[in-house]
This record gives sequence, C-alpha cells and structure tokens, in this order.
Amino acid sequence: MTVMPTNIAIIEDDQAISQMYRFKFEAEGFNVETAENGLLGLELTEKLKPDIILLDLMMPEMTGDQMLEKLRATTWGKNMKVIILTNMGEQEIPQKVKDLGVSAVILKADMTPRQVADLVKKQLAA
Repeated sequence: MTVMPTNIAIIEDDQAISQMYRFKFEAEGFNVETAENGLLGLELTEKLKPDIILLDLMMPEMTGDQMLEKLRATTWGKNMKVIILTNMGEQEIPQKVKDLGVSAVILKADMTPRQVADLVKKQLAA
C-alpha cells in the first residue's frame, strides 16, 4: 500500500521565508506548494486541497484574512486546517481571523523551522 505524501500550502509573500519552510518540510517528506499572495493562495488551495495551510496575514493582492474568509466560504475549504504564520502580535491579529477557525498562530520571529514543523505534525495528527 502506497502512502500519499502530506500536502502543505505555504501562502507567504516573503520568498526567503517561503523557501526556508519549503526546504524544511520537503526534507521531512512533505509535498509543498507555495503562493506569494492570497489570490494565488486561494487558487492553489482549490487545486491542491492541502492537508494544512501556513498562511501569512500581511500580503499584497489579497491579505491572509481576506483569503481565509473566502476559503471558509467554500465547501472544500471550510474545514481545512490553517496555521497563521505572522509577525503580528497576538493582540494585532483581527478577531475575525480567530473566528474563522485557525489551528494555531505562529509568530515567525519566535519559532525555528524545526519548531514549526513539529507544530504542523501535531496539528495534522489531531
């Protein structure tokens, strides 16, 4: 029996951060796709149907909270696991984002890629 790799979508406008997480997750055996804004991220998630999404909030074209709102309005995205990946402080994150159901909020500056990978694995197992 073949086990399909877990799909992760990273929606992040900072290419250095996006690539850093891509390399980390691919080294862990995950299939990773990236998009640099919420508009492309929404298209990517509809096509990929990832097991989990790492979503930045502050991006051009369509912000992460706008993308999350649109994602939750779809039948295929309403229950998708989403981890917010941001540099905003907990108090700065709009209540709307929390109300839309996120698995976790990660402050980029506070966690190493190893810690983020561990958190993702924990969320996928939940």
